Amino acid sequence: MNTSLPTLADIRNPAFTQLLQHKIDYKTKPLGSLGRIESAALQLGEILGSESPVLVDPQMVVFAGDHGLTARGISAFPSDVSWQMVENFLAGGAAVSVLARQNNISLTVVDCGVNHDFLAGLPEGTQRAGLLVRKVANGTADASKQMAMTAEQCQQALGNGQDIVKGLPGNALLLGEMGIGNTSAASMLLARLAGLDIEVCTGAGTGLDAPAVQRKTAVLREVLALHADATAPLDALAAFGGFEIATMVGAVLQAAHERRVVVVDGFIATSAVLVAHALQPLVLQRCVFAHRSGERGHEFMLQHLGVQALLDLGLRLGEGSGAALAWPLLVSGCAILREMASFEAAGVSEKSETATSTV
Repeated sequence: MNTSLPTLADIRNPAFTQLLQHKIDYKTKPLGSLGRIESAALQLGEILGSESPVLVDPQMVVFAGDHGLTARGISAFPSDVSWQMVENFLAGGAAVSVLARQNNISLTVVDCGVNHDFLAGLPEGTQRAGLLVRKVANGTADASKQMAMTAEQCQQALGNGQDIVKGLPGNALLLGEMGIGNTSAASMLLARLAGLDIEVCTGAGTGLDAPAVQRKTAVLREVLALHADATAPLDALAAFGGFEIATMVGAVLQAAHERRVVVVDGFIATSAVLVAHALQPLVLQRCVFAHRSGERGHEFMLQHLGVQALLDLGLRLGEGSGAALAWPLLVSGCAILREMASFEAAGVSEKSETATSTV
């Protein structure tokens, strides 16, 4: 599958990284005492190319889509929940809505392929606040019978994601998603792109019990076998993915190209980064992984990418909720780098060269 995707340059400059690390190390604190906040501050400085980084006008984008595979009973909830939750986002009642408000993060919901008309009954040309309609189709096809999307649909979704980011202000993109059945798509992408057995990649999703997880795993194994030749990243995306995941892949690549900070939520959002990384490995330089999800496959995804998440709270809601919860830590990391005094500036003595102890 061929599509026009943005290319990424290596943003890491050893001399600048050393400068940032020196600035962090000589703040008025014991070396490394702010733990992961220090590494986050270093990465944010690298992404934004600044010794005094400032995160501006953060954008939470929730990508929504339906999955034809739900006809096989792979979710505990009916597919109608996808559009109902989009309405909940727009009304401000979802977890991510609350957390975005709390943290002054702009929230946009994108209809990438939900089986619902959110503009029904409205005058032609009417737009709803907080909603972008970039619908490829009313949900993907049943992947147990055919490719979830055609190559052309996959390309359209990727392009939609790029265009969405081009139109966003700010320098930070927070990833959210909604789509009943999308943990199945993410599990299959992980199995195929990381070479893992589907059993270790498959979890409870929206709350399946153990026997239902076994049935779900059997269905996903069947789908993987049907599309055994879909091994290239975009072929796997078209075979298994959702329109929301494909649109997210395009958004991640565009945001990385523009050197925005990409704040990755949980299992589904990371599956989009998994595909983006397979296409452009340097994408990881721009990604901050908010949390390690309670969804079983997420730990294996993070391990495959060789990254560590900031938080581990047992979250498995999705929506971008974990990204929103991690956001204040990133703001703090930037503030530490910008505003915290050095030993020299504060007139504070540094650690002695030869530490002594008394008994």
